[in-house]
Amino acid sequence: MSDAAQRIRILCVDDHPIVRQGIAGLIAVQPDMTLVAEASNGREAIQQFRAHRPDVTLMDLQMPEMGGLDAIGAIRGEFPDARIIVLTTYAGDAAALRAMQAGARGYLLKNALEVDLPYAIKEVAAGREVLAPGLTRPGTERPEDSDFGKLTQREREVLQYIVQGKSNKQIAAMLGLSVNTVSVHRANLMSALGIHRTADLVVYALRKGLVTMPEPGEG
Repeated sequence: MSDAAQRIRILCVDDHPIVRQGIAGLIAVQPDMTLVAEASNGREAIQQFRAHRPDVTLMDLQMPEMGGLDAIGAIRGEFPDARIIVLTTYAGDAAALRAMQAGARGYLLKNALEVDLPYAIKEVAAGREVLAPGLTRPGTERPEDSDFGKLTQREREVLQYIVQGKSNKQIAAMLGLSVNTVSVHRANLMSALGIHRTADLVVYALRKGLVTMPEPGEG
């Protein structure tokens, strides 16, 4: 068998060309890996996966048109043996949990890819799971027992906009609610989390992975 046939075949999915270029450079110097395709959103990722059937897929979470979580679910639904590693700037445990529940086999932070990526690709290609250092392995607590499970879907939506700095009036317009209803949701979610100041809420939500922030370059 040729060296090319033995290489781990990789699909890279990220909406930022500079990120894809960086990953392509890392893979190019690995003698046992090859980049077979790229995609800039979840829909393209599904198409490229069907076309190339890569051994390992590197998947961003925050992308236009279709995000990483939806793409992971779609790919795993069609190809149950797909091995996918999430690459993100976002370190929250809850985000890692949702990614792994969707079917990802690994979760890495983009600021450590030069060190972690080659190892992670080999581990996931071999059927093992990999988490970024410092993250709690999903499954150690039930989602309903976590802070994420304490909030209703609507409260999570409101929290997402609070973290983005939106006012109650802006949130109300975005969600089609009254300002008073948004105020109630805000009070309820802060009570559920035991937090009383908005600044503390933002820091806590980001640290625990209860919401995601748009990556640079996204609207």
